[in-house]
Amino acid sequence: MDVRELGIEGAFEFTPPVFKDRRGLFASPYQESVFAEHLGKPLFQVAQVSHNLSSRGVLRGIHFTATPPGMAKYVYCPYGRLQDYLIDLRVGSPTFGQWVTTQLGADTCRALYIPVGVGHAFLSLTDDSMAVYVMSEGYVPENEFAMNPLDPTIGLSFPADVDLVQSDRDLAAPTLAEAQERGMLPDYALCRELDAKL
Repeated sequence: MDVRELGIEGAFEFTPPVFKDRRGLFASPYQESVFAEHLGKPLFQVAQVSHNLSSRGVLRGIHFTATPPGMAKYVYCPYGRLQDYLIDLRVGSPTFGQWVTTQLGADTCRALYIPVGVGHAFLSLTDDSMAVYVMSEGYVPENEFAMNPLDPTIGLSFPADVDLVQSDRDLAAPTLAEAQERGMLPDYALCRELDAKL
């Protein structure tokens, strides 16, 4: 498995070998021994596994969880193709406000580890793209926040040939500055502490 530490502290990309033949393919997007070797511990105790299906152009996020309790995620795309974005929302982090992007898709079976306090968004590049989320906490609506992915301060870049489709919630979400002003953003030290306990 190929492992790459991303430009946001604590975030990792895992690309497994993909075995293809005339029947299809086989891959293991999560392998505990590899994960533990690079993060110093196995994946968190799983509290919930969810997935969604998105048509081409659907932009979901930027989403993040109130901290505490905070939430870490392991995300992959078993069908279709996603342009995935991780945004450091941890106030006090050396990479606060910065983002990284990578493609997830059925052909690579690549997965991402998203630590506590890091925001997540993705753009579906094909119809019926599926995102699978393995989560350290159960979904609690009042703990889930959104931030405007079109905020020019963050500056996410999207392919010019894709018409974006967003939920009403994401369209009305605050900018990074507004979220910080409202006290919505997580504290870097607390996020690291919570992530270490998972």
